[in-house]
Amino acid sequence: MIYQHIPLRENDPDVFLTTYIADERRMVRDAILVIPGGGYGMVCDDREGEPIALAFLAAGLNAFVLHYSVGEKAKFPRPLADASLAMCHIREHAEEYGIDPLRVFAVGFSAGGHLCASLGSLWNLPTLREELPDMPYGINRPTGTILCYAVLSATVATHMGSFCNILGTKEPSEEELARYSINCCVHEGTSPAFFMHTYDDPLVPLMGALVTMQAMREKNIPFAARIYPHGNHGIALSNELTGFGNPDLAPKDGERWVADAAEWMKGCPSSEQV
Repeated sequence: MIYQHIPLRENDPDVFLTTYIADERRMVRDAILVIPGGGYGMVCDDREGEPIALAFLAAGLNAFVLHYSVGEKAKFPRPLADASLAMCHIREHAEEYGIDPLRVFAVGFSAGGHLCASLGSLWNLPTLREELPDMPYGINRPTGTILCYAVLSATVATHMGSFCNILGTKEPSEEELARYSINCCVHEGTSPAFFMHTYDDPLVPLMGALVTMQAMREKNIPFAARIYPHGNHGIALSNELTGFGNPDLAPKDGERWVADAAEWMKGCPSSEQV
């Protein structure tokens, strides 16, 4: 395996990619950008970074884990620009990494799921274009997104702390909350999505995923979903490796989601251009 640390911003060592590239190069692989959660206050790469990358590497993809702007630097569109820089790097180095640039997916968890979904719907956000004026149009749009117990909507019950961090205020207005609620941002160019959630998630309610699915259905954007009956927030791989002995973080039925997502990706049409 080729393991590398790739800086994405010259002036910020906290924003970088870690590569998990198969040594075997006789086949061109799909790629996946892994975006851990952490409420936009931290990056939970111990459970939602490397273990996820290795799982998708075993499933046949080359993987990249993103460390993005959090805390005082989390105000949008900066984290979205970080994720866009990551997509640009992956696609511009596709030959070097042995991947198909038309088949680069993204998977995100919790607040990282919001960033992942934002990449899928807000890839052409005007303020993002202003921050990255030299970015080729559409190169940052994922072929598909995998949204794991994602913070998606502030128009229904949600993890409000994540939205406060990206808006830079503890008292956001309804207009500000809707601006980055994914169910309010879906359009004809939104990437197809795979949703993974638990019915009784106590921190990020399922309703955010459901209203986002409805918005995608109204715009005829394909999606698939796996909703498991039980499991605490943050199940990650839903096994002993990421459950740390807590059975609420390792519901047995949830362990299938990586295989299901990998199979779903095979059926996703390739991006039209990069």
